[in-house]
Amino acid sequence: MMNLINVKKSFGYGPSNLVVLKGINLTLQTGDTLALVGKSGSGKSTLLSLMAGLDKADSGEIWIQGRCLNHMSEADLTQFRARHMGIVFQQFHLVSTLTVFENVLLPLTLLKHPESKVVASKLIDQVGLSSRSHHLPSELSGGESQRVAIARALSIRPAILFADEPSGNLDEETGAKVMDLLFEMVHLTQTTLVLVTHDKDLAARCSRVIHLEHGSLT
Repeated sequence: MMNLINVKKSFGYGPSNLVVLKGINLTLQTGDTLALVGKSGSGKSTLLSLMAGLDKADSGEIWIQGRCLNHMSEADLTQFRARHMGIVFQQFHLVSTLTVFENVLLPLTLLKHPESKVVASKLIDQVGLSSRSHHLPSELSGGESQRVAIARALSIRPAILFADEPSGNLDEETGAKVMDLLFEMVHLTQTTLVLVTHDKDLAARCSRVIHLEHGSLT
């Protein structure tokens, strides 16, 4: 599913250069659920951004489903991400002018999915928001917004789902419910999951836990 080979990343130049990732090697199999844990500033979100093709590594290679992200043009990378990756952020990143239904429908429409409306409706029902389908994001609670974001991320049946502190902006009770839903949906769809979290209990729900410390995996 995914293979990272000696991936390095730093920010800045010269004496102010900050090395964030010091040569990451990692292999993921289809259906794996992986938790990336580490202290704040350890590089967890940076590593996830590289895996998802949202940023480029300084060196090394990132392979997903037999394709090397480093060798793709921006246009090809955008298309590849749209077809094979789902991403859930701490911030919900819903389109404010679109309804719940339209937000979930959007990735399917862009890919010209033949049954886009059926798929979107089913997912909205699965995350328990059928009655909110025609509401705008401004009319939703934080937990509801994150459930929409999960439904949207899974709408294309991605090969891999990236989640960066997805419960970070929610209160403890709501966050727990949202994470229950996330794991339920991932299990239901057999989607490979990469989860960035500082929550050890949440990490323990994944099949693998990897610690990032001082730019290296432990």
